Amino acid sequence: MAVKWTGGHSSSILCLNVNTEGLVASGAERGELTLWDGGGTPAGQLQLPKADDVTSVVFSPRCPTRLYTSHGETISLLDVRSLKEPVERFHVNEEEINCLSVNETDSFLAAADDSGAIKVMDLENKKVSRSLRHSNICSSVVFRPQRPQSLVSCGLDMQVMLWNLQKARPLWTTNLQECETEEDSPQSAGQFFNPPLAHSLSVASCGNIFGCGAQDGKVRIFRVTGVKFERELEFQGHSLGVSQVLFMPEAYWLLTGGNDGKVLLWDVSSDVGKQQKSPAKSLQRRKAQAPASTRKDGKLNEVASNEHARVLPKLTIEHGEKVNWISCAEIKGSKRVLVADQSSSASVYPLPEP
Repeated sequence: MAVKWTGGHSSSILCLNVNTEGLVASGAERGELTLWDGGGTPAGQLQLPKADDVTSVVFSPRCPTRLYTSHGETISLLDVRSLKEPVERFHVNEEEINCLSVNETDSFLAAADDSGAIKVMDLENKKVSRSLRHSNICSSVVFRPQRPQSLVSCGLDMQVMLWNLQKARPLWTTNLQECETEEDSPQSAGQFFNPPLAHSLSVASCGNIFGCGAQDGKVRIFRVTGVKFERELEFQGHSLGVSQVLFMPEAYWLLTGGNDGKVLLWDVSSDVGKQQKSPAKSLQRRKAQAPASTRKDGKLNEVASNEHARVLPKLTIEHGEKVNWISCAEIKGSKRVLVADQSSSASVYPLPEP
């Protein structure tokens, strides 16, 4: 059963983040920002100006008292020890920001917005060092662990992109719709085709494996090799769009949240871990490189069709409400998943130990 954290908001919670000391920040509609201690008691509250929705909250990886928040087109830097007026405000995006990410050296911040722009700020010089772009709303941007100059992004243009801060163009781009084949997505008669609009990204702690959640209910796992990435795995996670994906600090445990009101926990270590030491070979490449005789005997096709069936969730949480955000925290010595939905309270569920 979920424990509910109440009393921090009067509006729907849109985003969550946890710092290294276990302090939780939540942002909600109408400019509401709340800090929570690990027991679920509000430890501080702030009403941000103009009452713009707080769409993303991110603690600095280096300094747990620094909290970056996006509200409307503005980014505010707050000091959680004294939750008053923002320490600094940045106005570099022209449309509403959907996602913030800070790299692990706390030197760059990326802000993705509704115009498709990703503004990358040099935090030392406090100015924009790069403007990157999607052709439609950019829904998620994440710096890669262990690679502070590298980031991945995705958007409603169905594109997933790999960037390096030295270059203004993406190093590599994949269109999720072009990845699809008729075999991949059997549509039953009368079922509407859900395009794979990309909603959420998360990079595993190794920095090379990342997951993407999309509107078609699928979760895709990619592996970065050098300046490109390849699809390693794909599975049907939810009956509606996957709004959130989150790799936990443990190797390859992935949490996903969906518009179907479910939160699922997956262990993809056996699927991605076994190729850790050898160069990744995606399913398509294995098919393409197989000798003709192997291709005809149906074994590779069997691998393709079983790929979805083999990956099953370790845990299914029937949350019941459309998931806005998920985060993970250690509370009283054990792992918990924090879930934000359309309500003004956060729900906290226990997680099994890896």
